[in-house]
This record gives sequence, C-alpha cells and structure tokens, in this order.
Amino acid sequence: MSGHSKWATTKHKKAVIDARRGKLFAKLIKNIEVAARQGGGDPAGNPTLYDAIQKAKKTSVPNDNIDRAVKRGSGAEAGGADYQTIMYEGYGPNGVAMLIECLTDNRNRAAMEVRTATSRNGGSLADPGSVSYLFNRKGVVIVPKAQEGKEVGEDDVLEATLDAGAEEVNDLGESFEVISEATDLVAVRTALQAAGVDYDSAEASFVPSMNVELDADGAGKVFRLVEALEDLDDVQNVYANFDVSDDVMATLDA
Repeated sequence: MSGHSKWATTKHKKAVIDARRGKLFAKLIKNIEVAARQGGGDPAGNPTLYDAIQKAKKTSVPNDNIDRAVKRGSGAEAGGADYQTIMYEGYGPNGVAMLIECLTDNRNRAAMEVRTATSRNGGSLADPGSVSYLFNRKGVVIVPKAQEGKEVGEDDVLEATLDAGAEEVNDLGESFEVISEATDLVAVRTALQAAGVDYDSAEASFVPSMNVELDADGAGKVFRLVEALEDLDDVQNVYANFDVSDDVMATLDA
C-alpha cells in the first residue's frame, strides 16, 4: 500500500507477523522472478533484482526460496511463469484516485478479480489515463530511525543522500521516507549504504501529486478497499492519493 506513508509503514510492520505472511512471501518471490527474467540473475549487475532480494530478506523470506526464485527467473531452473505487468486505474470512496499494479500469468482472471473487489468495496474502475496523471514515478527509500547501536536523524539521512539525488525526506514517526527521481533510486540507496545507514526498502513507486484528506469514516472505507485488493494474488501494489491525520489514525487504531 502506498498513498498515505504512515499507513504504509504500519502495514509493512504488521505484514511480517500477520496471518497473511504466506501471501506476502508469494508476492515478493514473484517480484524476484520477474526482475531476474528481465535483467539477469546477478544482483550485482541488476539493481532491480538486488532491491527485490533485499526487500524479501528484510521480510524474513527464507534464503532457499529467494535462490530458487532467482534461478527460475533467470532460466537456470525450470518452472518460471510468464508474468505480465498490468496497471488498472480507478476511484475509491470519497473520490480517492487509485493505481492497482498487477503481476499476473492470467490477464482475464486479474481483470475480473480486481473489478469485483473494487465494486464490492465502494470503488469503480476507470479508463486508462483517467487518474494516472495524478501520480509521478519516484524512487522511495524507507529508513528506520532506530538502527543497530545508533539512532539515525534527519540530518544524517539528508547528508548521505542529498548529492545522490534525494528531493525530500519525510518524517514518518519511526522511520524516514526519502523521495527521489526513479532514476536516482540506486544512487540514493547506494549513498545510504556507503554512509553506514540501513534501510527497510528501496523501490520505484507511484507518488501522488495531490492528496484527498479523509476523516475516520472515509479512511475506514478506503482501507477496506485497499486491503481487499491487496488480498488478491495478482495484485502487487496499490497506490492511492489520500492523506489521513495522526488523530484519525489514532481513532482507527483504537
């Protein structure tokens, strides 16, 4: 889930321990397969694969599963599927714009399931181009504040990443979000590593150019739609242009 970053961070932490771990693992493995197929099985020469592997490791996916996914994707081992990336556009409750990114080996199944989940949860699909103009492709790196033996501050992150292309650093509470052009993602991630700063994830994402502010009722409806979509096997990411205040988040958490 991307759109409201604090919600995304909360979801990320819960995902590691919740009952849907197997489903999350499957999606991370799928990412690795596709990255290996597109850019080769050597992470050193394939930054997309490197980041997909790092994200899987940080979410506790077993190394054996990761290694097999790389081999299937690169063709070193049989059994890889022919996944296609499909982006659906739509609207959620309160007029929230949504991009739904699928990775699937069955376009018809993906289309049907996405349409059903969207309509059953107060949303609707839209024509291509209807909402995509509200998003920009950006590099997003999540940096935890609490790291082994030290506390990382905003100045530390800025100092490490500014010359590498960081455009902004946002405080998410327990972590920082570093935004850059998608083409500068590897440089930003590498700069953090060189400075000895660990990160939770580094990936190209769709960042909204404007957000819809939601109250507790609206946020609850949007979250239910997002969760229904994320629960689909073919859906890899859901991006949405909503914002939720800390007070509303506290109300929903309670």
